[in-house]
This record gives sequence, structure tokens and C-alpha cells, in this order.
Amino acid sequence: MDTHALSEPAFATALEVLAANGVTVMIDQNLGYTPTPVLSHAILEYNGSGSKTPADGIVITPSHNPPEDGGFKYNPPNGGPADTSATNWIQNRANELIAAKLQGVNRISYARALAAETTIRHDYITAYVNDLANVIDFEALSGTALKLAVDPLGGAGVAYWPRIADLIAQYKVTLHILNPYVDQTFRFMTLDWDSRIRMDCSSPFAMASMIANKDKYDVAWACDTDHDRHGIVCKSVGLLNPNHYLAVCIQYLFTHRPQWSAAVGIGKTLVSSSIIDRVAAGLNRPMLEVPVGFKWFVDGLIGGQLGFVGEESAGATFLRRDGTVWTTDKDGLILGLLSAEMTARTGKDPGQLYAELTAKYGAPIYQRIDAAATKEEKSKLSKLSPSQVSAKELAGEPITAILTEAPGNHAPIGGLKVTTANGWFAARPSGTEDVYKIYAESFNGPDHLKQIQTEAKALVAKAIA
Repeated sequence: MDTHALSEPAFATALEVLAANGVTVMIDQNLGYTPTPVLSHAILEYNGSGSKTPADGIVITPSHNPPEDGGFKYNPPNGGPADTSATNWIQNRANELIAAKLQGVNRISYARALAAETTIRHDYITAYVNDLANVIDFEALSGTALKLAVDPLGGAGVAYWPRIADLIAQYKVTLHILNPYVDQTFRFMTLDWDSRIRMDCSSPFAMASMIANKDKYDVAWACDTDHDRHGIVCKSVGLLNPNHYLAVCIQYLFTHRPQWSAAVGIGKTLVSSSIIDRVAAGLNRPMLEVPVGFKWFVDGLIGGQLGFVGEESAGATFLRRDGTVWTTDKDGLILGLLSAEMTARTGKDPGQLYAELTAKYGAPIYQRIDAAATKEEKSKLSKLSPSQVSAKELAGEPITAILTEAPGNHAPIGGLKVTTANGWFAARPSGTEDVYKIYAESFNGPDHLKQIQTEAKALVAKAIA
């Protein structure tokens, strides 16, 4: 569970039902909090140990949502996020049980559930922290005297970072832990763009206090409440755009992981920045472009074909130093630690490393906006075919691709992506509001980006008319 107020009662209820049904459950030994990537790591470690009965996992978290929210996530035996076939089944079954007033649901008291022989206290922290040196090169920190900081944002990693700080201290480097406490109101957070509290480590509003203190540390980072996302703060630029950091990670990892195979590739979602494509081409590495959703990367990580995978919303993971799988879910902890490794190894912070990439590959401008759409229009957008788009140009450049399937695996993207040599847009219907989202990027400046956005709206409107 994470640190949201609703997580603890949901944890108790879940355990009461699991124990009543004789399910073996491994919980934190101190009834503490467990980050999403730690659960993914534990599933993979357990299932790789030759156990006859595979483990799966439950994470109780609403991610970085406001304090009053709750959430329940399922990770199957591959350790990654469940796909819709599983989540739809779970959702429908849950609604059936609620409609039946929970008739037939076995449940025992929380005290009995904790004492059940099927309930096992497990030291998740030691198992994860002691394995970190196999994915992060901590030796790089030796002799650097770097000033590092992490803000857990009151999330599930609060008990992990002191142990990681002890690990880093062996290399004569101090990791300062900011806000090292749990407060279920999250009152220490600066307000997000809409004046609500969100533990969103990619938001400059939520990260305002860290950005204000950027000059105190060589590099600092934060993780969201369940620690599957990262936010990197550098002296050079403040909060680094998530897309920019993904590109920097790729350039660094594929030039500083000598044990990785030359055939290992890169995974990105189709609404992530095209600078990733340019960096991948410069490294001569294969690129897998998939629909939005981390589940698409799981097989490639397990098989070792994908070295680094990431999405535009600040979620990523990568292989161990020996080229084997680490997690199949997003891991904000190792992405923060990698920023320290690359700063130590190169003498430049991630913002400076990104500036080097833009000098070589161009400087993209990326923005996401919303456009109004009825339910009928959203439905049409989600089912478009390329033949319904007649345009030949976008913002003065010939269109090079019209996609309704991801090029990496031919899975439907639930919308449309149109690309040119120096720009692109993707349009996807919102699942919760009467809008569709337009993701757009230009390598030719802000005016070109605005032109792409304007023409994107007209192009989509014509296609779904």
C-alpha cells in the first residue's frame, strides 16, 4: 500500500478476504508502505526462483492523485501492469459482488488475517535495496562529493530512502532526504496548477519548493506517492521535462552499460518526444514505438530485448547492468538514482546533458492541449482509419505517416498520429471528460508548434465529421 488515507483500510479489507480464502500473502514486515516498483521486483524475483506456484501482486494506490482518492492495482505474474482483459474482469466481478451486497464473499477479522499462517511478513526493503547495485553504478559516486537530495513527497518510499542514503554514504556522498515523514493530508505540498494537492513529481507547481532550492544540490529528485514516477531537478534548468530526461537516460545508458547486447533496443510510447527517435538512430539502436500504456513493454523487458523503456508522463525503467530484467513496471527510485550516477560519471547534470543532445539533434517544443468533443465524436476518433485522413501536408511540411496503429506492435492506438520531418501530433479521446487530447511537437519553434496544433484540430474535425 501507499500512504494515501484510504490505502490502509483498503489494505486491511483486502487481507481479510485473501486470508479467509486461504491465499498466501506476503506483506511488509512492519505493516509499512511498499512502492509499486518494489512489488514488481519482488514478483519477478519470486517467480524466477523456481517456485511452482507463480506469485502476482496487489498495489493499493491512486498514484499521485489528491489525498482523498484511493486506488487498487493488480500486477500479474509477469510483474507489469495488468492489461484490460484482466482489469475489466476484476472491475465487472467487483461490481457484481457489490450489487449482490457482497453475498458469498469470505472474510475474517483483521486480527485473524494478520495471524493466519498464510500471511507472511516479508522484508521488502532489504530485498530491494540490497539489489540496487546490480542496476545502478554506485561506484561512480566515489570521490565526487556530490550534493544529492530526494523528496519522497510523503509517499511509499519514505522508509526506503534512509536505507538507500546509508548505501550511498559508503561512497562518501550524502543523500539529503527532504520531507521524510508521512502526512495523509500532504499539507507540505505546494498546490498544483488547479490549486489542488497532487503528489505529481512532473508538475512544476507541485515541485515548486524543490525548484526554489535547486542551487543547493548538484542534482535532486522526487517520486510520486507509489514511487513509480520520477521528477529530476538540476542546477542548470530546474525541473527537467520528462521527455527530455528520457532522451538523456537513453544516451547515457547505451554508452555506459558495456554488458548490454548491441541488439538491445529502446521502447517509447507514441506520444513521447521524437528526440528519442533521433537519439536512438544516433546510437544505432532499434526503437519499439507502442500505444500509451506500460504493459506493452513487459515482454521486451523480460526477454532482455528492451534496455530502456519510458513514457511521456515520467514513468520508466531499465535493465540491470548485466542486461537482465529489473522491473516490468515503472521505477521512480532507479530513475532518480540514475541522475546521480550520470552526474557523477560525466561531470554534467541531466539538464546540461540534454543541452548537448539538442545541439546535435535539434531542440523540440512539446505541448499537450485539450479540444472539446462529444461522446459520439470521441467514439469516431478512437476508431479512425488512415484512409479517413485526406491531408497531404501538416504545417507546411509533407506528411510522412498517418498512424492509427502503433508501428512497434500494430496495436490500435485508440486515436490518430500524423508525422512530418520536423513535427507531429497525436489525438486521443479522454476517458473521463468530453474532450480529446492533442499531443504535439515541433523541431521548428513555437510558431510551428501552434500551426501544427491549429491544423490538427481542423484535420481531426474533418475526419470525424
